[in-house]
Amino acid sequence: MLKKISIIFLLIIGFSISTLNAQENNQNPEKELYAKNFIGKKAPDLNIEGWIIEAAETDGKFILVDFWATWCGPCRRAIPELNEWHHKYADKLVIIGLSDENKEKIKSMSSPKIEYANGYDTEGYLKNQLQVRGIPHVILINPEGFIVWQGFPKLPGFELTPKVLEDLIGWN
Repeated sequence: MLKKISIIFLLIIGFSISTLNAQENNQNPEKELYAKNFIGKKAPDLNIEGWIIEAAETDGKFILVDFWATWCGPCRRAIPELNEWHHKYADKLVIIGLSDENKEKIKSMSSPKIEYANGYDTEGYLKNQLQVRGIPHVILINPEGFIVWQGFPKLPGFELTPKVLEDLIGWN
């Protein structure tokens, strides 16, 4: 009888521990980038199928590529901040929004208004090269052509804040 009680007691303890671990894991999910990590690696060529708003000259500047779509709420919420950065850091940074939707779909979006370079790539060339599996996703390429930052603009732990951006581009 004592042996049965001990076994039942051990089973209850084991079940309780596994339940607590499961609850803890659900409260603190692992943050995951839905793209392969390319930080420190040479960026692929920026082959853009077409432009809604043509990109400015990129020589000697950082390039921020924002993978986005018109249907993506978090992508659209990031646009006003990207517009702000486009104006504030124009001497050091070129921002390029890149969607895999067609030109007509992108042009049909009236709000928020995009003020920075905006292109489309219906074949997803660059997205596939960087193995991006989720949006929004941002990469920052330095003037030498290497990826120095990537992540989700607003995800804690991966956010691209003005401070992070200023530190990366050497803004004074």
